[in-house]
Amino acid sequence: MPIAPKTKRNIQRIIPFAIIWLILGWINLFTQEAVTLNTNLNPSSAISITTEVFIFANFALIVVSLLVGAIEVLWLDKLFNKKNFSKKIIYKLVFYTLFLLLVILITFPIAAAIESETSLFSAVIWTKFVNFISSIEFASTMVSISFSLFVSLLYFEISENIGHGVLMNFFTGKYHRPIEEKRIFMFTDMKSSTTIAEQMGHIKYFELLKAYYNDFSDAIVRFSGEIYQYIGDEIVISWKYDNEEQLTNAIACFFTMKKDLLKKTKWYQSNFGIVPTFKAGLHAGTVTTGEIGALRKEIIFTGDVLNTTSRIQGLCNEMNVDLLVSQDIVTPTLSKNKYVIEPMGTVVLKGKEESKPLFTIKQLEYERVQ
Repeated sequence: MPIAPKTKRNIQRIIPFAIIWLILGWINLFTQEAVTLNTNLNPSSAISITTEVFIFANFALIVVSLLVGAIEVLWLDKLFNKKNFSKKIIYKLVFYTLFLLLVILITFPIAAAIESETSLFSAVIWTKFVNFISSIEFASTMVSISFSLFVSLLYFEISENIGHGVLMNFFTGKYHRPIEEKRIFMFTDMKSSTTIAEQMGHIKYFELLKAYYNDFSDAIVRFSGEIYQYIGDEIVISWKYDNEEQLTNAIACFFTMKKDLLKKTKWYQSNFGIVPTFKAGLHAGTVTTGEIGALRKEIIFTGDVLNTTSRIQGLCNEMNVDLLVSQDIVTPTLSKNKYVIEPMGTVVLKGKEESKPLFTIKQLEYERVQ
């Protein structure tokens, strides 16, 4: 059974916590072992690193880091979503430090019992535990965990701001040298955005944009889209184009975005006095993808397909449709997925010499809801 895109994305966001904690844990363990070669630690509080203790420590580290990652991705980040970057880091550090302190208080007696091969309820274990709490080893452990926590939270915040996929591409160097690849692009544009901004003022309009963008997120994640750019009230969404399934995903994403806005009609009307609507253009083709920039690195797409998609989207008002697509998007697969494809004629796009057949796509179920 295939993993849902949203679940897959969450897993990809959680796993880096385990990797970061494991690497930093090994570094800390190596450092401590190197120091203790010439230092006599208090045997009543220190735990010797045996094979069993090492395995347990790694297992506990992975479990705890994945738990922290899950809490962060699924709950805590949303809780502090409206806080600025520095406040989010501070609040989260306080929360997780208290949480991890509790974890240490639970796992230390277990590790001590494994090392001494005695019962968890032995007086020796709890004497060692009390001595550990008041020792330099405990302070060192808390510093180490706090540093791992800070690094993983910092990574997460940077990843969320520039995009997890983008950050991973920087790390792997996938686009360090430009490559050619086939991609699908959807350019979306809010209808009457200039008039709306003038009527409600810039601050209120910005709040509208934040809600509007947020309501698109689930559909984009669900259908494996990637946000390429936010340009004012426009969003550029992209898909890798390896097979026709991705074309179907792009079309399904458009209609799901429409439905998600429709579901919040009363909310938008109550909070902003209007219900935003949008139009979109879809096109597919070959682009060159690569890192660019001296003062600020960015992964960009270049190619005629971007200009063409923008021109197609610009004709939506003229043709009185919400969705316009090129012939590259129209495939036999689409007609089998409750879509009706209507030809809109052959048009010479602005700045182009050759004409392009354009189509609009309607979803029967969506039309009935309307």
